[in-house]
Amino acid sequence: MNRTPSNDAGSRVSDAIDRLAAALAARVAIDLRALAAFRIGLGALLLADLALRSRSLTAFYTDYGVLPTRAFASDYSNHSLHALVGEPWAVALLFAVAGAFALALLVGYRTRLVTLVSWLLLLSLHARNPMVLNAGDNLLLMLLFWSLFLPLGARWSVDAVRQADPPVGAEADTDSATGSDADSTTGSDAGAAAPGVSGPAVANVATMAILAQLLVMYLTNAVHKHRSDLWMSGDAVAYVMQADQFTYLLGNYVAEIHGLLRVLTLLWVAFLFASPLLILSTGLPRAVVASLFIGMHLGMSVTIRVGIFPIVVAVGFVLFFQTPVWDAIERLVTRLGWSTPLARRRDRFESRARNLRSLGASPPRPAVSERIDRLRSADLTAGLSRGRALFSTVLPSLFLVLILLSSAQSVGYAEVPDPGEDVLDVTEMDQSWQMFAPDPTHTTRWIVVSGSLEDGTERDVFRDGAVRFDRPPRVETTYPSARWRKYLKNVYAADNENHRSYLANYICADWNRTHETGVESVTIHQLYERTNPYNGTVEAENEFELIEYDCSGEFVQDG
Repeated sequence: MNRTPSNDAGSRVSDAIDRLAAALAARVAIDLRALAAFRIGLGALLLADLALRSRSLTAFYTDYGVLPTRAFASDYSNHSLHALVGEPWAVALLFAVAGAFALALLVGYRTRLVTLVSWLLLLSLHARNPMVLNAGDNLLLMLLFWSLFLPLGARWSVDAVRQADPPVGAEADTDSATGSDADSTTGSDAGAAAPGVSGPAVANVATMAILAQLLVMYLTNAVHKHRSDLWMSGDAVAYVMQADQFTYLLGNYVAEIHGLLRVLTLLWVAFLFASPLLILSTGLPRAVVASLFIGMHLGMSVTIRVGIFPIVVAVGFVLFFQTPVWDAIERLVTRLGWSTPLARRRDRFESRARNLRSLGASPPRPAVSERIDRLRSADLTAGLSRGRALFSTVLPSLFLVLILLSSAQSVGYAEVPDPGEDVLDVTEMDQSWQMFAPDPTHTTRWIVVSGSLEDGTERDVFRDGAVRFDRPPRVETTYPSARWRKYLKNVYAADNENHRSYLANYICADWNRTHETGVESVTIHQLYERTNPYNGTVEAENEFELIEYDCSGEFVQDG
């Protein structure tokens, strides 16, 4: 039978759509082993982040720190569980709870539930003190959010063992039927393999969104840097290295190698504009591109102090390694003879996971079984399916559109509608990504806090030393941590004048708690120096007073 021209045209259109869908699916597909490795990295990152923050737990998150709850309530409209308590022990308890959920995420126990709780706790922690946040914090929160819609527990997890080997008396499909947090590799929640996707991979809106998150970060930053003369001329990194509140480790040695820094500047700009290759390429070529990005960020981690940002990015890039890479890794493991010891460790893990699954489990009583049968009615199953489709498709689609609009808005190419702005504000998902752009930080800044003690002497009560206004030999050592540097930079900003009083009040109280001779007043000085990296001449320098504070006076005082 001959086909009519209209049928031929329709067939060609259908084939073209199928090829387009297959090509898109191949580019947004994420291997389940990549999701498992990403989950482990995410859990480890949350634990590391909590450990690092705990060093300044009192200073940043309690009533004895720089933002007591009364100041938080006065200055911010954010909602934060951490702001409901002010005692260090209570905040430490919240840290411990967050750590327990992070550990559960790492091993993949009740993965979706612990991911949700971990995201809510991190959102609350960020809201408690926005003055200490940086791009790494924002990216970690975003990656955790997108993880809510991904089957992170489908491999290498307690959940995978629980689903494969349910306890006696429980049905194998209970979790998937009731839509619980045990991730499945089938159905809309996990993303059934789409055309063009081979191997144990998943391709859906959520995988597209989390890959797009890293891509829009780079593209937005690329646009910002393109508007900077220092970046486009190749001088930016050399100037950044002169701002030695950032440089440390290898950064202290490469700061004078100007030719290398110029090459790195131009190379990084080229990388940013080439970032679409992370989506356009697939398989091994994509792995090469992702590895180059990871290498650049790891280099950043040993030259400048930017907190956990480089490691967060490296963990995110695990998702770009597709099925051919993981298959090659498995072959390499076998060739090196590591498969047997790894199998033994896996067997021990699965045994412990089964014990955890069976802990307290017992066959359901007849009455309970009847209730379960009634719950598994067709109407409820259909309702759960609709709810799962809403959760796994509609919500990530909506937020994907919002982050794309927000990214475009940050560089002046679009506007987010007011309702969308409200959603982005509540979830802390605004996209800016101005890291070292448009113009990089190229001014060295440090503070001196001179305190007048009760015995008439003067002391730097922030560093507990003599008051010296000269530039320290290594400015980065004057900051207790990268978070302290970020906080003090924000205190310097003109719209944060109240925080100068909060900081001075904290310094007074902290000194008086830990020293026999109390401090009566403190004066916080901000100093800066800008040096030309090529000839060593000082281009600008100044010292000015942020605030003079009476330790026995009002909580908030005029500068």
